[in-house]
Amino acid sequence: QVQVVESGGGLVQAGGSLRLSCTASGLTFANYPVAWFRQTPGKEREAVSCINRSGRSTYYSDSVKGRFTINRDNAKNTLYLQMNNLNSDDTAMYYCAAVRIYTGDYYCGRDHYWGQGTQVTVSS
Repeated sequence: QVQVVESGGGLVQAGGSLRLSCTASGLTFANYPVAWFRQTPGKEREAVSCINRSGRSTYYSDSVKGRFTINRDNAKNTLYLQMNNLNSDDTAMYYCAAVRIYTGDYYCGRDHYWGQGTQVTVSS
């Protein structure tokens, strides 16, 4: 059984930083692109950052480019998201996903194993 577990969310002041972590079990982690998504009430879940299997290719949404950094440690079955210079627009539930189906270089994919999410709240 695949399990994806996020950690590291919390309350932070605007301009601050957080580091999210995600571990996956029940699958061969290194065989999957992995991704961070986020969602706020009433809105669709959106891809924030995604990374290919080797870690050498990444994607960032325009809203986080230059502030967030994604990386992975395949030896530890762990994905990270370093979030700097946070603002109130970053407040959301953040989800980690192992990507089951993707097309071309879009590693965020269209079918996923999901975690339960970790809440990030940025106070202004």
